[in-house]
Amino acid sequence: MSQHITSAFDRDLETVEVLITRMGGLVEQAILDAASALEAQDEEAAQEVRRADRAIDALEDQLNDEAARIIALRAPMGVDLRAILGVIKISGNLERIGDYAKNMAKRTTVLAGMPQVEGGTAALRRMAREVQRLLKDALNAYVRRDADLAREVLARDAEIDQMYNAAFRELLTFMLEDTRNITPCMHLHFIAKNTERMGDHVTAIAEQVIYMVTGQHPDDDRPKGDATSVDAKISQT
Repeated sequence: MSQHITSAFDRDLETVEVLITRMGGLVEQAILDAASALEAQDEEAAQEVRRADRAIDALEDQLNDEAARIIALRAPMGVDLRAILGVIKISGNLERIGDYAKNMAKRTTVLAGMPQVEGGTAALRRMAREVQRLLKDALNAYVRRDADLAREVLARDAEIDQMYNAAFRELLTFMLEDTRNITPCMHLHFIAKNTERMGDHVTAIAEQVIYMVTGQHPDDDRPKGDATSVDAKISQT
């Protein structure tokens, strides 16, 4: 009987892991597509990113339902319980990253009707691409239960912070050079900030992987970028 219960739980866990992988793939694609639409000022591509977000939201709902069913039916304990709770937290972080990608697409639609800021989007696309790579590694760490890879993801988040600070300074320069750039640059700044926050959610996924594997939460002493945006006191809406 014990072996039967264990086998059933393993099958349930495989099911939710497949869903997490599918959801993560959709989120990775949303990041890349939103950044590409932004750089090309492609409104139709931006609209497609917004439509695709519904599938991400639906997968989060499905994962939460599956996790609740497994907890109620299997009553997992110890490492098994951490695995199921991890599914809930990871899916929540993936959903938030998808929301930020959707927000990038929304602002792309607004920016399409404004004068373009020469060179204003290239840095943001590079930043989004780096976040996507980071997310891919975090998801690989989850599938492999690789705490070392998850720790590498935590360390690399500082690179995202530095890219954000560099983008902030560049956008500020554009605004100072020409007041007509102020409104589009503010939208680009919000996109940059949202992309930086995507990175924070990726690190939350990596932290959850470490906890699932080791039973210990990582120390909160990883390096962060400088406080350029804080010092400037530009608020996020």
